[in-house]
Amino acid sequence: MSGHSKWKTNKGKKMAADAKKGAAYTKLIKELTIVAREGGGNPDTNSRLRAIIVKAREANMPSDNVKMAIKRGTGELPGVIYESTMYEAYGPGGVAIMIDALTDNKNRTTAELRNIMSKKNGSMAGAGSVSWMFTKKGYILIDKSQAKEDDLMDIVLEAGAEDMKYDDKNYEITTASQDLEKVKQVLEQKGIRFQDAEITMIPSSTVKVIGGDAKQVLALVEALEEHDDVQNVYANFDIPDEILEQAASE
Repeated sequence: MSGHSKWKTNKGKKMAADAKKGAAYTKLIKELTIVAREGGGNPDTNSRLRAIIVKAREANMPSDNVKMAIKRGTGELPGVIYESTMYEAYGPGGVAIMIDALTDNKNRTTAELRNIMSKKNGSMAGAGSVSWMFTKKGYILIDKSQAKEDDLMDIVLEAGAEDMKYDDKNYEITTASQDLEKVKQVLEQKGIRFQDAEITMIPSSTVKVIGGDAKQVLALVEALEEHDDVQNVYANFDIPDEILEQAASE
């Protein structure tokens, strides 16, 4: 299982705590607003919006908050205009990082992210410096207790998945970004539950990081993820499980 995917899964266990602080709600509201603006406010015809509404329900966001965010996106209610932007960077150990942000003030966000980088031993990179290493894909994580390997392989490949990998505990399924919803629906019809399902950026290669560099990379990624304007952070690190699990529990 890829290092950053495992890190995100472990950190996901803190979603409830984040929601209490309002951090998760803030990020979801921004995402709902911009996706509704770009693709319309009807989840039946906007698959990206439908996926974010599911995330909002999982975070126990009140339905009124969801509706208001969508209406701000479609223009039915006045609201802040957010701009989607992707930053590229390097972390300790030469780790490549992509930072997906939604902001109403790009200059402010850029300055704040540069400040985080300087404090956490990272550096911003020019456009195209690391993006060539990443490809947008659908990603689904399933606990191995949910299905036998051969059965699951047949199901997901027939549904349109591109690949399936596994480790001792989980299956990782990748799809073309436009096929994620279709594969999810087939899994749901088969009664197979998944731990995570999202559009993500998957690196073509990874960088093995250990010791002090590993801890510094995780500290940098966590600091970036905690910024209000940052929706997602993608990185190509490969860090030993024991370090990931220790950091996620802190």
